[in-house]
Amino acid sequence: MARKCDISGIGAMSGNNVSHANNRTRRRFLPNLQIVSLLSDVLGKVFKLKVCSKTLRTIEHNGGLDSYLENTSSNKLTDEAKKIKKAIAKKKASAK
Repeated sequence: MARKCDISGIGAMSGNNVSHANNRTRRRFLPNLQIVSLLSDVLGKVFKLKVCSKTLRTIEHNGGLDSYLENTSSNKLTDEAKKIKKAIAKKKASAK
């Protein structure tokens, strides 16, 4: 199971542990992933996703999953998030 955010695609990064003697050893910086249930107001559906805490704060700041996906460029989203975004747009277009 990949350690990647299901919405933004943020994954593990690599870097160095640096000791007091300036010895460098490689390490991984893992994202702070949380399994959350996000409600789509337009679809009336709950999506259970692995989301990093940074993306979760951004979703809350934008006012929910629907508005976050609408305001975010598709090339910054994962395939799963693009499917949700497309379903939301389709539902909004049929409602008008």
